[in-house]
Amino acid sequence: MTAEAVQRPPSLLRTLPGRYYSEPAVFLREQERIFETHWFCVLRGADLDRPGAFRTAQVGRESVLVVRTGGGALRAFLNVCRHRGARVCTEESGTVRRNLQCPYHAWTYDLEGRLVAAPNLVRMPDVDREERGLLRVALREWLGYVWVCLAEEPPSFEETVVGAAAERLGDPGAVDRYGAAGLALGRRISYDVRANWKLIVENFMECYHCATIHPELTHVLPEFAKGFAAQYYVGHGAEFAPDAEGFTVDGGAGFARLAGLAREQDRRYYAITVKPQVFVNLVPDHVIVHRMFPLAVDRTVVECDWLYAPEVVASDADVSRSVELFHRVNVQDFDACERTQPAMDSRAYRHGGVLVPSEHHIRGFHEWVLARLGPGFAPES
Repeated sequence: MTAEAVQRPPSLLRTLPGRYYSEPAVFLREQERIFETHWFCVLRGADLDRPGAFRTAQVGRESVLVVRTGGGALRAFLNVCRHRGARVCTEESGTVRRNLQCPYHAWTYDLEGRLVAAPNLVRMPDVDREERGLLRVALREWLGYVWVCLAEEPPSFEETVVGAAAERLGDPGAVDRYGAAGLALGRRISYDVRANWKLIVENFMECYHCATIHPELTHVLPEFAKGFAAQYYVGHGAEFAPDAEGFTVDGGAGFARLAGLAREQDRRYYAITVKPQVFVNLVPDHVIVHRMFPLAVDRTVVECDWLYAPEVVASDADVSRSVELFHRVNVQDFDACERTQPAMDSRAYRHGGVLVPSEHHIRGFHEWVLARLGPGFAPES
């Protein structure tokens, strides 16, 4: 063996063992150590467009309730009544007038979470209404979305969320130029994917599969047919094909370039993974945001938003050609993940699979997961 061969990194790197994608014990650990301790994106702020508007979301093992207060602020709470533990809001979304009332015993909370009424409460003057209020959850807004963290001491939002975009794009201000917070929702599609959340993350991070299952995407972004995803490189955006006028299913023209974009961001596609459950896709005329909600070891709901300049949405412009491109990509990707999930229990995948060189950056994601599960954790073999 030559010295050159000895020094060259191996072509194949190990993935996580199959049980990390199929065993409930692993998923429980992830709920405890990842989803319940990191910033988790739950909804778009504009979804709560009036005082009293609320939405619930599953974060790890907890139901989280986000509500718009009378003063216009957003608040997040655990969706648990402090009396006997019933769900305060049993519907996924809705609007209340002034208060949130538990349907079990009518304990009632204002939109700041304070206990304001309950049967016979006046006969219990020793009850501290602040202390018996709904349990507050940390909340931040970024890119027009609401992020919550269940940890008592949340990690730095700037380092773990905003920093992920800066690290990927190599420029802290690059994502801000798209003005995502000021864009309008053009379309939202929800996908119920029968696959482990990590398979979806890994799929999004690589493009080794693109030439095989994404003909529409590689027509617009021909470099993806070579197997290297944009996320393989820091700061790289895949360039549109010379004959592609826009990021659409047929390569035809899209809409005007978003105001504020730098010249080098035109005719480019950028992708960002914000661990553990958000994908941000940036193209010149719109932004696509995926939010994953891992519900079981083999089930993940993915909510995908297509965001456009407000005037595009207000004019009832036809966005179907740009929506259709990434909708097809989503369906193709999620179908591949669902085909992979059953094999995670196979003895052929007991020790995992392998990553080829264009997928080596996925190893960093695996190491991130393992570090959070803890060195003493070992699921059943």
